Amino acid sequence: MDTPFETIVSATTPRGEIALRERPDPDGSGVVHELVVAGVFAMDSLDTSIEVALAQEALARTEAPARVLVGGLGLGFTTWQVLKDKRVRHVDVVEIEEDLVGWARLGLAPTLGLVARHPRVTVHAGDVDRVLQGAADPAGPWDLVLLDNGPRFLVREGNEGLPRADALQAALSRVTSGGVLAIWAAQREPALLASLEALAPTDEVLLEVEREGRRLEYALYLTRA
Repeated sequence: MDTPFETIVSATTPRGEIALRERPDPDGSGVVHELVVAGVFAMDSLDTSIEVALAQEALARTEAPARVLVGGLGLGFTTWQVLKDKRVRHVDVVEIEEDLVGWARLGLAPTLGLVARHPRVTVHAGDVDRVLQGAADPAGPWDLVLLDNGPRFLVREGNEGLPRADALQAALSRVTSGGVLAIWAAQREPALLASLEALAPTDEVLLEVEREGRRLEYALYLTRA
């Protein structure tokens, strides 16, 4: 039986509890970190396949990803994968949870620390919605925009099934010509796909992952500007 996670640090935010936890790796080789956001499990360092695939699939479809925007810091694995591509000269990471940005700068989890200290990365505490609308720094455009963990701005308040066309258009306007807007979703989103296809050519890539004996299917939407 796995050892329970112990909380390293936590904070209460306007969106709920955020916490960084750890426990020994099941095979005894190290430590597993877990991120809780709004009181709910978000991700851990044991299985990073989705975070890695998000970066790999998007980079493979971007001809010259010199400048990249990542919406959401998580545990840093998407950004770390982006940095492995030598074509990438700079990455802006926008994370709404200021506490998580602080924990990254303190290096409280290995990959978080590597990302926060990397010379090609700038981590910003802020709302990626406002950034993509041009209402907050950093300023675009970017050759690749990666939006992780279902950004709030994609849907209208009170109707989670209806994507906001204005928000999608604003996001796409921050992508350079020939660049890519990549959006990760926890499941297939036909309405999102239709809204994106109305703006520009879009691919839907399905990603299957096995976690704790269950097969999970996620979706990645890739739109070329």
